[in-house]
Amino acid sequence: MKSSNKTIFWAALFAVAMAYLESAVVVYLRLIYYPNGFDFPLTAAPIHTILIELGREAATIIMLVTVGIFCGRSPIERFAYLLFCFGVWDIMYYGWLKIFIGWPAALSTWDILFLIPLPWIGPVLAPVLVSLIMIWAAIRIIKLQDKGVSVRFSRTAWLLEILAGLIIIASFVWDVRHVIKGGYPLPFHWEIFGAGLVLGIIVFQVQMNLPHQRDSHA
Repeated sequence: MKSSNKTIFWAALFAVAMAYLESAVVVYLRLIYYPNGFDFPLTAAPIHTILIELGREAATIIMLVTVGIFCGRSPIERFAYLLFCFGVWDIMYYGWLKIFIGWPAALSTWDILFLIPLPWIGPVLAPVLVSLIMIWAAIRIIKLQDKGVSVRFSRTAWLLEILAGLIIIASFVWDVRHVIKGGYPLPFHWEIFGAGLVLGIIVFQVQMNLPHQRDSHA
């Protein structure tokens, strides 16, 4: 079975470059709407700018999905590369912002994480933790595929992983109405976030420890 090392390298390089572009756009937006530095309460932006931002975020996801499709050799591996690229992109996005403008000041700094379908808000540490888990899980799947092992998740496992993801998203949007109305972020719901993260990890570990079928092409 062909090694995935080169593919992982090029996928990571793409994600790092993509993160550069994303962070550069954010630098420009903050110069316009937050000339004194980004902070809450949020500054109102014109509706056409918001719509463009929604489109940009949707395009970002499409790009990551496309890379996953081209890099993977099977459906589960394509999904793994999507997770891998997403994780690298998200972490390097903050890395580039730190280099460009010295932001975030700390992992506890709050940020607008995503806008679809509602604004997601939370401390930078939260998405970084999710991204690290994504990268770890993706590499485990990809390396098993290298060994000719066909990784399969049960329908129940997929449903539980989706539930875990929804719980994590809930922690990001729980108090979003308060922020949209011009308030400062309320204390982050780490208990909700942690429940989703732990559930996702446990389900993944259980599935990965089950015996998997060896690919006949290995």
